[in-house]
Amino acid sequence: MASKLLRAVVLGPPGSGKGTVCERIARSFGLQHLSSGQFLRESLRGGGGECPRGRPLRGCVAGGFASITAAFLALMTAPFCCGACTGFPRTLGQAEALDRICELDLVISLNIPFETLKDRLSARWVHPASGRVYNMDFNPPHVQGVDDLTGEPLVQREDDKPEAVAARLRKYKDAAKPVIELYKSRGILHSFSGTETNKIWPYVYTLLSSKIPPILSDEEN
Repeated sequence: MASKLLRAVVLGPPGSGKGTVCERIARSFGLQHLSSGQFLRESLRGGGGECPRGRPLRGCVAGGFASITAAFLALMTAPFCCGACTGFPRTLGQAEALDRICELDLVISLNIPFETLKDRLSARWVHPASGRVYNMDFNPPHVQGVDDLTGEPLVQREDDKPEAVAARLRKYKDAAKPVIELYKSRGILHSFSGTETNKIWPYVYTLLSSKIPPILSDEEN
């Protein structure tokens, strides 16, 4: 367990490696990784528990954007929550809502060249049930086209197909700009640039180590 309370957000465009960074943060510092994508997948399967006022999470998702925001905010601000979040906030409205009820210690922004992201996303395939992600260039499955753990077929999401990637990245850039400016104005934004997660990670590790004692060395991760 972490020795002190710390709440952090990792921002980045699709394919930037923010999920990988958060998983490493969780392992190295004994924190909880809160993923909005995993949260929604569990909600839709009916296994994610309850949202505010005891409403099933599946109902929160069906209820629309505001309900999802409320449910995820409740998860982030629970007394046991001490960790790093990916995929939330996505918009200025979500960031402002989070800021009203939860004081973040830091925000990490991953700046990856869009050309790198286009190539990375276009080579990405996923296991729908678990959300496990494979990249055919640098993280392929053991057997082409199937998930390593279940043997079930992998799929390429419609928005990962080459013709959709550019539109996704433009949309992210427009939505993220005011969120990044908000956290920059609060003095808690830390930006890291690069094309490889393994090269960015040591700088993230050093930053977190100045805030909270690690439980694993950088080499152990």
